[in-house]
Amino acid sequence: MILDTFKLDGKVAVVTGANTGLGQGMCVALAQAGAKVAGVARRSCAETAELVKANGGEFLEIIADLSSSEPVERIVKETVDKFGRADILVNNAGIIIREDAIDYSEEDWNKVIMTNQNVVFFLCQAFAKQYIKQGEGGKIVNVASMLSYQGGIRVPAYTASKSAILGLTRALANEWAKYNINVNAIAPGYMATNNTKQLRSDEQRSGEILERIPAGRWGTPEDMMGAVVFLSSSASAYVNGFTIAVDGGWLAR
Repeated sequence: MILDTFKLDGKVAVVTGANTGLGQGMCVALAQAGAKVAGVARRSCAETAELVKANGGEFLEIIADLSSSEPVERIVKETVDKFGRADILVNNAGIIIREDAIDYSEEDWNKVIMTNQNVVFFLCQAFAKQYIKQGEGGKIVNVASMLSYQGGIRVPAYTASKSAILGLTRALANEWAKYNINVNAIAPGYMATNNTKQLRSDEQRSGEILERIPAGRWGTPEDMMGAVVFLSSSASAYVNGFTIAVDGGWLAR
């Protein structure tokens, strides 16, 4: 039955940025689909753990600062030590620093690129090695952005990093499809999360954004659930290197 291909029973998923927002919502979705979940974040994932358990799932908290690649190998090891394997990686963690491009500092540029681009690559690499070792393939879901397609305003490093994620997703899919590893991405639209708090509090800017979204509202973590389960499941076995927009129609305008 087709619905069975969306089930994640027996699978182990790792989600970065799991303590809040989109990451928390995706943890819950993966648990509802049957996966065991390892949530990675700088701060406590206690709320996410409760939500996962309330949905019948099993949760492992991994505290790690993804401002460097130092914890990458530990994340793989803690996951495998706890659950015996890893099957799904969701690269959701990211940061944004808003500043006019003319005034953007090298320090801020490097912070954003390190977390949003460099660490994402090395997590992909580390988990791909684990998938190849297991010999059963695996799934990688990167979180891109509307700014993977557009320039944005006052976010040059974020735009550069998210444009890189779209390209990296394609590049890794080309190399790793032969190992039965699917590498794809989700590009969220304007979501009601911590990253957009500043925009949503600006009445004029928020109004301009909502006017352009055909759906007429900001997205929510729940809007990401279907896409992440699809790309994490066997239902997407022949989807490689593609970025799905979950944007309320923003890119269609």
